[in-house]
Amino acid sequence: MGKRRGHGEGGIYQRESDGKWCASVDLGYVGGKRKRKVVYGETRKEVAEKIKALLRDHQQGVNIAPEVLTVSQFLKRWLDEAVQHKNKRSTFDSYTRIVNLYLVPHIGKLRLDKLTPIQVQTLQNTLLATGLSTRTVQYARAVLRRALGQAVKWDLVHRNVVPLVDAPRVEKHRITPLDEIQARKLLAAATGHRLEALYRVALSIGLRKGEVLGLSWSDIDWRARKLRISATVQRIAGQKTLTTPKTATSARTLLLPDVLIKALRQHQERQALEREALGEEWQDQGLVFPSERGTLIEPRNIVRSFKRLLKRAGLPESTRFHDLRHSCATLLIAQGVHLSVIKEILGHSQISVTANIYGHVLPETQRSAVEQLGNILDAPEAEAQASAAEGGEAPDEDERPGVDNGRDEADGQKEDGV
Repeated sequence: MGKRRGHGEGGIYQRESDGKWCASVDLGYVGGKRKRKVVYGETRKEVAEKIKALLRDHQQGVNIAPEVLTVSQFLKRWLDEAVQHKNKRSTFDSYTRIVNLYLVPHIGKLRLDKLTPIQVQTLQNTLLATGLSTRTVQYARAVLRRALGQAVKWDLVHRNVVPLVDAPRVEKHRITPLDEIQARKLLAAATGHRLEALYRVALSIGLRKGEVLGLSWSDIDWRARKLRISATVQRIAGQKTLTTPKTATSARTLLLPDVLIKALRQHQERQALEREALGEEWQDQGLVFPSERGTLIEPRNIVRSFKRLLKRAGLPESTRFHDLRHSCATLLIAQGVHLSVIKEILGHSQISVTANIYGHVLPETQRSAVEQLGNILDAPEAEAQASAAEGGEAPDEDERPGVDNGRDEADGQKEDGV
């Protein structure tokens, strides 16, 4: 390899193999190892300008020679050093599963700083081709996007390539809430059931499955008739566990109607009999809706119980337990309750979330509200007509709404001198 250097240009040289001009910038020792950055160009001038820019960036603290990592190496570091210490255990477990199952097998061997948008696109297409749901692929994409966002902050890459690729389109799930008649059928079928109060709570105040299973008796203020949502049941590392609510707004306090107070009191009495019958085998954890032994209920068992209840009530078996939450919201909307109130009941972070989910229910409610307003505004005329029919004094013709005898316009013209 031959070298030709200009005066004062240091390490600039031209390769004999292809005529490319090259130069290396010495960055000193980093982590006990000597670091150099090599640049290339078609001309000596181009390389010289690149060197000047690199040295300027280096002096300003820019990492011009980031550590060479594979995507797999980086994702492991990201999980251990960022996610594990900043997020809930359930989030860490979920991200780890996505990384190990879907990201590392397909892009793990690629260099992190060389990852391109087309490789992300190929990843998405490959995952979809394996039969994964669009929702799962979208979630894998979201995890990768968040990870690369941290890589940018750590100065390991210069850009996050995931936003440059369109996310796979997810068909919006059409919620199928119970209407008023169906809701009554469900509660009638649940009458006398060991967990009758659970279904009443889920349907009446829209709790998530994990929230209703995580309720403790200490969360109920009987005097104030309030219920505090302070925990939720999630599966962490394969074990069902009580943990903090989904978000800050999910931790909320709700007022209890009289019908729920009555149902919960009856449930408390039934539970006391169960505890007495089981004796020392009862494992008291203070739960409102425990298993028959006092422990946390397996969430999948609730789903099975709910499916049997649907069948008994003659309702569509495609209805999900989570649809009880949707049913609560839609029934409240039908009663004219404002979205801001429903947002607080459901524990949504923003009212836009509530509006996006239940926007399709609003038109009918708005139509009903407009008709009611019309009836209210028409009331004076209706009352006046009824009074006249009964022999009362009819309003003067000039004062009747919608009647024009032409005199007002003429009088007005005279006053204006027209």
